[in-house]
Amino acid sequence: MRGMMMDMPLTTTSLIEHAARYHGDTEIVSRTIEGPIHRYTYGESYQRIKKLVNALGDLGVGEGDRVATLAWNGYRHFELYFAVSGMGAVCHTINPRLFGDQIIYIINHAKDKIIFVDLSFVPVLEGIAEQLDASIKIVVMTDQEHMPDSKLENSLCFEVLIDGQSDSYDWPDFEENTASSLCYSSGTTGNPKAVLYSHRSTVLHAMTACATDGLGISGQDIVLPVVPMFHVNAWGIPYACALSGAKLVFPGAGMDGASVCELLENEGVTFTAGVPTVWLLLLGYISENKKKLPDLERVIVGGAAVPQSMIEAFENDLDCRCIHAWGMTEMSPLGTLAHMKNNMKDMTPEDQMAYKVKQGRPVYGVDMKIVDDNDAELPHDGKAFGELLVRGPWVTNGYYEDEETSADSFDADGWFRTGDVSTIDERGFMQIVDRAKDVIKSGGEWISSIELENIAVGHPDIAEAGVIGVAHPKWDERPLLICVKSDGGAVTEAEMLEMYKGKVADWWIPNQVVFIDELPHTATGKIRKTELRKIFADHKLPA
Repeated sequence: MRGMMMDMPLTTTSLIEHAARYHGDTEIVSRTIEGPIHRYTYGESYQRIKKLVNALGDLGVGEGDRVATLAWNGYRHFELYFAVSGMGAVCHTINPRLFGDQIIYIINHAKDKIIFVDLSFVPVLEGIAEQLDASIKIVVMTDQEHMPDSKLENSLCFEVLIDGQSDSYDWPDFEENTASSLCYSSGTTGNPKAVLYSHRSTVLHAMTACATDGLGISGQDIVLPVVPMFHVNAWGIPYACALSGAKLVFPGAGMDGASVCELLENEGVTFTAGVPTVWLLLLGYISENKKKLPDLERVIVGGAAVPQSMIEAFENDLDCRCIHAWGMTEMSPLGTLAHMKNNMKDMTPEDQMAYKVKQGRPVYGVDMKIVDDNDAELPHDGKAFGELLVRGPWVTNGYYEDEETSADSFDADGWFRTGDVSTIDERGFMQIVDRAKDVIKSGGEWISSIELENIAVGHPDIAEAGVIGVAHPKWDERPLLICVKSDGGAVTEAEMLEMYKGKVADWWIPNQVVFIDELPHTATGKIRKTELRKIFADHKLPA
């Protein structure tokens, strides 16, 4: 027997329609590439979105066509999110921090029909234009006054494109599993892999992002997504803000501590989200300038493991909650958040911190398990660790146009292999021990490079740290700690090694510490371990 409920498809259009109808006077604020702060409302945004859809139709965009963006977080990028997917096309966000060859591969693999590009990234496209299909149209996301003298032939101006277009548009009806957006993972090896999201998965993900045990975004919030809109759809935050009617503040290209702090202060931001490197810059600026952010309530940190010192800095210095989160491009990306449970509120601060530094517990909609090398499920006791597998309505079931990689990425029951080695405890808190390819195997036992890195960056003189396994004649591999000192840092190797005593087993302690000026990073800010292993491939540990 079927229930007697209306059959209404879950589409991204329903999100922006809701925002315009019931939160039409709520502001969207953007730091523009041209310089000034831009302000308008959800209602005004919706009118421009419909103009943009009509312009896209005039350019020949049809259902299923891929429309690419190469842009920072801003109001025009927000408009593209909803215009492209709303008309039945696919919004393809490109990470401009990738290498040129990777961007070329992504554009050609996706068969993009149009590329919308911010002023900042026009030179990126100029450098690769000859290796792209000549039929691809280029639209520069600015007004006529700021159009650059570009080498890109026949490039169009965003504002000219929509000027004079009708703000009336009848949204098409389509099935909720229709593709809405396309993101490429920025893996450290091989070509980037494409994850194709649906309208249904995007809306369900946005609903969970608004849940209290998700990101907790509500209509009372003022939200600054520092995580880029080209990185897993800014963790779904633009969609969640449209759903809830939260005020949105876009940082544009200003990711430095001073620029982020200015927006947090001036706009009264209550919620923000980004990767640890951004928050290190912000905390450094706040400390140097003795700033306070009385409106800030919650900071979500993901993309890399969060050191305890960062959580303590937000809690003690700024009196706001710092919440560790974990996810993947293949998961849209939300998977876990380190929210405390009701029965944990009487714990000592020290005992609570032991959970806050973990990646957290799954949100509703995500199921997870850990398995051994034979895919046998392991207990959730906080001790056993194995490969982490996940499933859920916003988890990918394969990579777009990549059957070979897809076949190797799932177990026999269809669970997605994350490539992370993890533990899950009795309370459901998951903790990443390492990436499967980064874990150090010493004398038949595993050592977590992540845990060693987190301890290292807890030292005030260390800005960043990476740990890799180096060949050893007796133990196969031993950990090498590679550090970047903070400005003025004077810590020694002996002091660093002393830090580990009492915090990890003696045999986990690195054999050596090497100080360098800069660590190599991926396009999303993660330490590029593959490059570190190349650099130190012939490194000899001291006897």
